[in-house]
Amino acid sequence: MAETNKPGIGSTAVEAIRAGKTNEQALEAVLAAFPDAQTTLGNISWYRSKLREDGERVLTNKEAQDQVQSRARLGAERNEPDSAFTQQDGSEGDHDDIDGLDEGSEQRSWGDYPIDDLLIRHETRTVQDVMRRISRNFYILNPDFQRDFLWSDDQQSKLIESVIMRIPLPVFYLAENPDGKMVVVDGLQRLATFRRFVNNKLPLSLPDRRGFHGCLFCDLPPAIQNRIEDCNLTVYLIDSKVPERVRLDIFERVNGGVPLTRQQMRNCLYMGHATGFLKNEANAEVFLNATGRSLNRLTMRDREFVNRFCAFRILGYEGYGGDMDDFLANCLMRMNSMSEDERSRLSRCFRQSMASNFLVFGEHAFRKQQVGRARRSVLNASLWDVLSTGLSRYGSDTIEAHSEDILAAFLDLLTNEDFRSSITYSTNHAVTVRKRFEMSKSMLMEVIGAYAD
Repeated sequence: MAETNKPGIGSTAVEAIRAGKTNEQALEAVLAAFPDAQTTLGNISWYRSKLREDGERVLTNKEAQDQVQSRARLGAERNEPDSAFTQQDGSEGDHDDIDGLDEGSEQRSWGDYPIDDLLIRHETRTVQDVMRRISRNFYILNPDFQRDFLWSDDQQSKLIESVIMRIPLPVFYLAENPDGKMVVVDGLQRLATFRRFVNNKLPLSLPDRRGFHGCLFCDLPPAIQNRIEDCNLTVYLIDSKVPERVRLDIFERVNGGVPLTRQQMRNCLYMGHATGFLKNEANAEVFLNATGRSLNRLTMRDREFVNRFCAFRILGYEGYGGDMDDFLANCLMRMNSMSEDERSRLSRCFRQSMASNFLVFGEHAFRKQQVGRARRSVLNASLWDVLSTGLSRYGSDTIEAHSEDILAAFLDLLTNEDFRSSITYSTNHAVTVRKRFEMSKSMLMEVIGAYAD
């Protein structure tokens, strides 16, 4: 029997866009059909732009997002659970409907920051100099949040053509990480293109230029090779001494590609054993079960939650000073210096906690559960902090033996106005964090006894 023809990656993306899906939803459709695909949001955006350029009346991504939000509001009015985030096949899509995050507190004004302090320094470097630094691993070109996206050969060839024609290029932004290496904030695709071309791995796709079409770098006349290698690149360097919050704000402002989340930025700036740990644990089945697969992996919200667990488990809520960006960054730096045995113990601790929380709370884990209400509420980041770390301090057998008592005590705690306030309002303030940790700790100690560790 002949095998039925399966739509390709491009067809799958285009069909999703035509169906009114957002870029994120279209990417999910592609990855569901082709798990090994290297497709990214940038690719999906290109498909959408191409359809519109060809005259098709498809929605812009903003219009598609507005429709999703409109359906979400309508679903809430009708009391329909998860209506806005359910795929046509009934499976939940990636979304960020999260409670208890207090992200607004991270978007503070720069008004108190000294206006004349040197935040970014300016340098001019040649392509040859930058390629030398890349070859010596002084530049980090493959941050995980970019998902290895590279331009098409045509796009890369147009960049090389621009250099040959002496057309000025946009500036590049780099950020110095704690190891003194440079992380590419904006300009990754361009630098990756230069590296590929000068290493003779990119034959130029310039059919309108017969003298260059199909040429590798080594095929070009020496004068043109020199022109490319001597091309001046304007580079802005974000100093490593800049406070974490300000550095992430700069990162957020200057990035010219798909807007990045703060966790994606941290993933880039602190790449190493720590970010590898977050990735592995976020893919663990026990984590996915405990969170109901409700955390957006495209924006690395799932890794942010793992990061929060690690930070409060390693540094303790007593060490939290009121700035979540600093707290999570300090945790990643600490984890990068930990031994493999220490990270292995942390992994076991994390997974045991996920299993314990799922055992006690089921599909309502890390959510504001209400007695007599079957509908599952959204994940609450503040509950995640206290319950993921709290239950991690007891053995599995102990949790199982006290599971019913823990659930009853937790439901009672949720009726406490002070506790509900601590997981709902100003959740990143140090006083609020301390309050919810101390109240949840007292609850667990009353039911189970003192922490095992």
